[in-house]
Amino acid sequence: MAGLTVVSGPSGVGKSTLIQRLRQTRPDVWVSVSATTRAPRTGEVDGEHYFFVTLEQFEQMRAAGEFLEYANFAGNWYGTPRAAVAEHLASGMPVVLEIDLEGARQVRRSMPHAQLVFLAPPSWESLVARLSGRGTEHPDVVARRLQAARTEMAAQGEFDVTVVNDSLDEAVARLVSLLGLPEASST
Repeated sequence: MAGLTVVSGPSGVGKSTLIQRLRQTRPDVWVSVSATTRAPRTGEVDGEHYFFVTLEQFEQMRAAGEFLEYANFAGNWYGTPRAAVAEHLASGMPVVLEIDLEGARQVRRSMPHAQLVFLAPPSWESLVARLSGRGTEHPDVVARRLQAARTEMAAQGEFDVTVVNDSLDEAVARLVSLLGLPEASST
């Protein structure tokens, strides 16, 4: 039975890369697009990677109850539009959310049957190297993300399943298995 699966984990663990590969290989899974007040990174497309909104727009959406979950992370707001998630779940399609720890907690409270998947790095050192090596953010932002990552790693036990992202292909295959889907044919 199709349902809601939340993928979370520390910044830099590869959530976006995992979800991008899932989207490429599994069109039978709907991946929610979050709204954010964060400025787009190079190559990000509005409506595809995120809905980039102003703080005022975000606050209006939040006040109207339009988010399933929302949280502030590294100084920016992120939220999952509720209506699109409900629509896809009602259609019977598996739905995946890529959200932070606080968002996962909010989903757990409002939708206790959702499956929460924690994406973990192979080691703390590999996570530090990934975040520092991005080159897309100011060192202060990287330091805040690493501080948040320690908190997120400590909350791993709140999740139903942990997937270690030491091989992207294996992590995607594990996620597909957790979604209860057959492996894609190689034809």
